[in-house]
Amino acid sequence: MKIAISAESTVDLTKDLLNKYSVSTIPFSIYLGEENKLDGEIKTEEIIDYVNKYKILPKTGAVNQESFKEHFTNLLSEYDGVIHFSLSSEMSSAYNNAVSASKEFDGKVYVVDTRTLSTGIALLCLYAHNLAKEGKELKQVYEEVIKKIPKVQASFVLNRLDYLYKGGRCNSLVYFGANILKIRPQIVVKDGKMISGKKFRGNFNYVVDCYCKAVLEENPNPDLSVAFLTYTTAEESVINCTLQHLKDAGFKEIYITQAGGTITSHSGENCLGILFMNN
Repeated sequence: MKIAISAESTVDLTKDLLNKYSVSTIPFSIYLGEENKLDGEIKTEEIIDYVNKYKILPKTGAVNQESFKEHFTNLLSEYDGVIHFSLSSEMSSAYNNAVSASKEFDGKVYVVDTRTLSTGIALLCLYAHNLAKEGKELKQVYEEVIKKIPKVQASFVLNRLDYLYKGGRCNSLVYFGANILKIRPQIVVKDGKMISGKKFRGNFNYVVDCYCKAVLEENPNPDLSVAFLTYTTAEESVINCTLQHLKDAGFKEIYITQAGGTITSHSGENCLGILFMNN
């Protein structure tokens, strides 16, 4: 059975990795004022420049039902079935739109509520790709993927809370307190939602070092086959520090990716995370 692996652009995979793992994507929309652009085409720096200039966030638009229908139709012209990975239903309407669209295809399209974001979604896509290569049937792949969702460790650390504050995801007391005390918060994805984790203080290089140590200590039994280092913007020294932590932990494959437009629009610059599965 020939199975298509599909995801929204929030999967944050590079073009090379999309090709390597045969992941087909469908883009969210990014609105810079009156200008509508597609996630995956707009550059991260363009979003940051827009926010710095106008002091407002871009608006992001989930994929609608009709676009999903067209996307699934195109995939089924080449594949026997589709397994689609959606951004957490707690964060976006995309999952519900994809489910509604999938009902038109007589069981040939399975939609996964990943309960995560960014390359947390990618981890599940890679797992599904490998199962499909092994010859698993569509329903088997879906059922095995569902079991892996609670195993995804997705978190990141922010240099500033500006974007979360502007987007209404943290209140003014937390925002101003964090700025005054120079607190750099960890954001953890849990039960499909973004929640506050540990709080670090110091320059961003030091904070990232502490963040990596904390995440790896809290997850002592990772699946070492693959990990992602995903960031919006970051200095080379910060990326290298993070990469070394993952290498020291024993990860066999480490992919470095830059977050796309949707994730950047909500998290801002100097945001970095490590993502992997636990056993």
